[in-house]
Amino acid sequence: MIGTGYVGLVSGACFAEFGANVICVDVDAGKIAKLHAGQMPIYEPGLDTLVANNVNAGRLSFTTEIGPAVAAADLVFIAVGTPSRRGEGFADLSYVYEAARQIATHLSRYAVIVDKSTVPVGTARNVARIVRETNPAADFDVASNPEFLREGAAISDFMRPDRVVIGCESPRAEALLRELYRPLNLRETPILVTNLESAELIKYAANAFLATKISFINEVSSLCEAVGADVHAVAKGMGMDGRIGGKFLHPGPGYGGSCFPKDTQALVRIAQEHGVGSRIVEAVIEVNAAQKARMIKKIREALGGSEAGKTIGVLGLTFKPETDDMRDSPALSILPPLMEKGARVRAHDPQGVHEARQYLPAEVQYCDAIYDVCEGADALVLLTEWNAYRGLDLERVKRGLKSPVFIDLRNVYERGTLEKLGFAYYCVGR
Repeated sequence: MIGTGYVGLVSGACFAEFGANVICVDVDAGKIAKLHAGQMPIYEPGLDTLVANNVNAGRLSFTTEIGPAVAAADLVFIAVGTPSRRGEGFADLSYVYEAARQIATHLSRYAVIVDKSTVPVGTARNVARIVRETNPAADFDVASNPEFLREGAAISDFMRPDRVVIGCESPRAEALLRELYRPLNLRETPILVTNLESAELIKYAANAFLATKISFINEVSSLCEAVGADVHAVAKGMGMDGRIGGKFLHPGPGYGGSCFPKDTQALVRIAQEHGVGSRIVEAVIEVNAAQKARMIKKIREALGGSEAGKTIGVLGLTFKPETDDMRDSPALSILPPLMEKGARVRAHDPQGVHEARQYLPAEVQYCDAIYDVCEGADALVLLTEWNAYRGLDLERVKRGLKSPVFIDLRNVYERGTLEKLGFAYYCVGR
């Protein structure tokens, strides 16, 4: 497993749990040293235990040396980062292609090179070309095996997937990958085998569709506020239709994270490269940006029209619960503009403070305790729906606030409950 980031580490540990012997490789010696010491580089529920169990069982190991790992492997997974290139939206494939060159150098027997990273259409064939150019004598096949892991539920998603997608054009490669995933046969997990291009596009298309549902319901939430409808009732009524389903129809401050922003932008660029329109996905991106801007306006109006000199208590900074991931979190788009206009921010997050310090302005004050963010604040903003925030002692919250203003951007609470306690309550689409 080349790369011990989110995808590589989770996938490697889960494959080891399946019974495979897995060697995780990373150029970051510090990260490998921490893994040897049992320290996880990311927060994912249950990952530390899964890694420890498989290390102790002798099925999972970590190294910075790619040569011996590749030489011993039947399958070599590329699970390195593919960030968006700054200002372009294109996926940066430099890490993928460098991994391919390194793998090629050390191939000494047949192996399947598998793209696990989310990569644009055509990447697998480019990986094959690079390997052939680097090592003309190499005996190998290339496959695409996209991941569909939700942060916060990645281990469950890997062990109980809706489907496994394998893109390959070699019976030998297909047989090896089917054998690797054989433990899922007990759950009768569907395995879809396609060509390389289809497998690569499935991941982008799936994420773009889910992002579309989020942007759609967020746009509907604006309409609900304008006409006096309840977006939750609208979403429930929509979701009861089996053709639509209720998942991802949850209004909020906009999507974020490591996948949706990057993958929607990349899909637009892929379409442009091939002269194909992608107007729906382009609109999804625009609506998501507008939703975050609308949340700034909502907070400003709740503060009486100006945030200057006001203190805002913030609960939740990560883009979703059960992760420490701050990438493209709504907090990064919402809080800095408020601070630029004179707001002071006091924030709490169960797991994301370390990451938040790297992304948010240095002036943010971080609190160790949930209720500390309320002390003397002019308003409380619930930005990420961690379970720790679902059962707040509302009387205690009110006592701490300078003004009883509660801005619930995840619609965790009910208006009637808050208003009965004397709060000015603001939410999304209700």
